[in-house]
Amino acid sequence: MKNVKIVFVIGLLFLTALWMLADTFSPVPFTYFSFRSVFIQYSGVIGIAAMSVSMLLATRVKWLERPLNGLDKMYRLHKWLGITGLVFSVLHWWWAQGTKWMVGWGWLNRPEKKAQNIEAFPQLQQWFLEQRSLAESIGEWAFYLAVLLIILALLKSFPYHLFVKTHKWLAIVYLLLAYHSAVLIKYDYWSQPIGWLTVVMLIAGSVSALIVLTGQVGRSRKVQGEIISLTSYPGIRVIASTIKLNPGWAGHRPGQFAFVSSKKSERAHPYTIASAWNEQESTLTFVVKELGDWTKQLSQWLKVGMPVSVEGPYGCFDFKDERSRQIWIGAGIGVTPFIAKMQHLMKDRGSREVDFFHVTADYDQAAIDKLKEAASKANVRLHIMITPKDGRLTPDKIRELVPDWQNASFWFCGPSEFGSALQHDFVQHGLDANDYHQELFAMR
Repeated sequence: MKNVKIVFVIGLLFLTALWMLADTFSPVPFTYFSFRSVFIQYSGVIGIAAMSVSMLLATRVKWLERPLNGLDKMYRLHKWLGITGLVFSVLHWWWAQGTKWMVGWGWLNRPEKKAQNIEAFPQLQQWFLEQRSLAESIGEWAFYLAVLLIILALLKSFPYHLFVKTHKWLAIVYLLLAYHSAVLIKYDYWSQPIGWLTVVMLIAGSVSALIVLTGQVGRSRKVQGEIISLTSYPGIRVIASTIKLNPGWAGHRPGQFAFVSSKKSERAHPYTIASAWNEQESTLTFVVKELGDWTKQLSQWLKVGMPVSVEGPYGCFDFKDERSRQIWIGAGIGVTPFIAKMQHLMKDRGSREVDFFHVTADYDQAAIDKLKEAASKANVRLHIMITPKDGRLTPDKIRELVPDWQNASFWFCGPSEFGSALQHDFVQHGLDANDYHQELFAMR
């Protein structure tokens, strides 16, 4: 998360600094309307910049994964940028539209506009001036639609399958707002660094929007396959599916995930890969818990022999560090990346000591037996916590069972609030924040 926070904050400060090279928050004379003019420009530039980068991240570009520490972190940045774009767009809209209302209500007196001879301007500027009225109207209605779609995306109660379909419409909204921004940005900016950067972002965002609209996201990383086995664990409401892949899968590291689709109308869902890669077998296993509307249907929908599409792999939750000891914490279905890593360790154990805490509220003897067998073969010390019987896993309990925890790195996958609470406690007790790794497996 540290990389994402740095990129987010420095990005906003950098854009603000570039804008201030071209304009000022203190126009002379300083009046309501003179400030309104520059603030509308500033909020518009920041808003469309945030949306442009957010649109780029929506295409799941591979070259940004490692710098941002995984697609899960990229999606977190995508979410923050979407919210930032929404906030600045609301401010932009209010200073533009709210001022007009206040003038109409008699609260403000609008200064007289100076007459402009359009023909005296360069031809490109003339075109921009002629487009202003249309761009303002398009921008206003695109803004209303963007607010609605972003709010729906932020509502956890909004069904995932509807979220996926409606969220795609934001690509159309973005293209409308890109036109609005290109026409209404102050013409003088185009000869300044802020203008050059805006051009780059508008192009990148527009190309990304077209990729989203034409269904090309992740196309180069998609491989077809077929379900060859299904295993149900009713006690924990989990189904394990093994897929035989067609040629084209480049392999994956334990801890990575993929987008899997078995039904065109449902779109692809992200699942952690619960198996180590074996090129000779060319199979992937996914362990899925019944949590949402779609996953509750999987036990009835999935069949052996069914064709599926797999896109990936993604993620940097790959257990790579220099520590001699690791502590794994898998809460609920967060156990899956650790299953894959244990399969990998069966072939290449190494000398690292590993303590694995599996926390679950549900119980299935067959699943527990399989987990114990994998841990034994991988030389991993397994600690199973059944919360109704054993209570909650606490930092003190971990420190009691692993006295040498100061020399370990932590790898957590599970509910984000639980993971954040553990991190906060261990950092307070002296753990370096860089030694705590958490999968942020939330794609909205």
